[in-house]
Amino acid sequence: MIGQGPYAQRFDSSHKTASLQEDHADLPNGEERDVVVSIAGRIVSRRVMGKLAFFSLADESGTIQLFLDKSTLNSLSSDENQLKPFSQITTLVDLGDWIGVSGILRRTDRGELSIKVRQWTMLSKSLQPLPDKWHGLSDVEKRYRQRYLDLIVNPSSRKTFRRRALMVSAIRRWLDERDFLEIETPVLNAQAGGADARPFVTHHNTLDLSLYLRIATELHLKRLVVGGFERVYELGRIFRNEGISTRHNPEFTSVEIYQAFADYTDMMNLTEELISNVCLQVCGSMKVAYQEQEIDFQPPWRRATMHELVEEATGIDFSSFDDHSALTTAMIGAGLEVSETSDSVGRLLNEAFEQCVESNLIQPTFVIDYPIEISPLARKHPSKEGLVERFELFIAGRETANAFSELIDPIDQRARLEAQQLRRQAGDLEAHGVDEDFLNALEVGMPPTGGLGIGIDRLVMLLTDSPSIRDVIAFPLLRPEVTTKSS
Repeated sequence: MIGQGPYAQRFDSSHKTASLQEDHADLPNGEERDVVVSIAGRIVSRRVMGKLAFFSLADESGTIQLFLDKSTLNSLSSDENQLKPFSQITTLVDLGDWIGVSGILRRTDRGELSIKVRQWTMLSKSLQPLPDKWHGLSDVEKRYRQRYLDLIVNPSSRKTFRRRALMVSAIRRWLDERDFLEIETPVLNAQAGGADARPFVTHHNTLDLSLYLRIATELHLKRLVVGGFERVYELGRIFRNEGISTRHNPEFTSVEIYQAFADYTDMMNLTEELISNVCLQVCGSMKVAYQEQEIDFQPPWRRATMHELVEEATGIDFSSFDDHSALTTAMIGAGLEVSETSDSVGRLLNEAFEQCVESNLIQPTFVIDYPIEISPLARKHPSKEGLVERFELFIAGRETANAFSELIDPIDQRARLEAQQLRRQAGDLEAHGVDEDFLNALEVGMPPTGGLGIGIDRLVMLLTDSPSIRDVIAFPLLRPEVTTKSS
């Protein structure tokens, strides 16, 4: 208002727009209800029609119409030396401005619940105009760079991030209710480990020490199990110096869960129950639409070995091959590509799986019993040579969870970490070395344990029908914009 600055200090609201819409849904058309309310929000549309004006005010919960009547507003003003209130608000308030108003409720003849404004206050002046239209597909880069604009004009984006928050809360609540304890582990590590991934490198000046941003929380959470915590988890940020795609962002969120005296079968049951429960809480149904496909989260989910799935897709029984050369010939004959780095039957099996099976696993499917070569932290399968007790959960053609019967034999673990170190020395930047402190922890003694990791971002994608991981990360990593200086 005249005499006040464009940026207020505070404002007392009595309601949110959604609660007003719900609480006064019974107000008949053309009638008023003498209930004084105050509300704050951003002006997202305005129409001035002579002695009447109609603004739309949006807050976090929704929108409501402001009904501005010149005679009503001006009659409430006692100051004759300034612009009348109706002229103030219609002259000074633009699209994008934050204002606070108070007044009584009125439903227009057309059925629009409105606040018949008696007083108003400028809360924050917008110096840049809002976009007139928002073409999300053609201007997707701007949505990610200027997420604040996306959230203002795109209600579906606000819904996505609200659903993400509800999902994270539901996961924590489910685990807490089952006596899992969340314990935070270091983000900065002297040695990267717990996954095959290239880390980000940083430096601590005082200690003159090179450090890595964590690529997993696994090894520290296992240390906690060694220390006597039987059910632990951490939900937090992970950092991997990898490529960017619709499924990958260098900074992402996961939850890792460890349960003593359990194995990968127990973790399958836990995964199935946790995700289906969260889906029901957040979406209200076990069935969700994702990219024009219906995903049914109702348990039980299919469980099949990697060997079974690859044989179904290719006709090749990988378990019948011991000779790498013969299997390579069979794969080429089946039209499969063979990488030079796939130097064992197990790696060839995984390569065939990624080419022929992975993208076709639409409904929730547990792929179980993985080759030992690609699972350095998992326990050997007791009856299947060359395999480990590991599963990955695939939904909509992508990995959503990964779990093991954890390897607790320190001698076996040392041999596998040393093999990883040889790969690193040969140039594999995603392989890691021997973590002596972790091996020392295993030598102290770790009970039989099941471990599970779930990708939070990919699960949010499924539950919000989002095609890209950037749609569900509020501020994804982007290449800096190139600006040119005028001479």
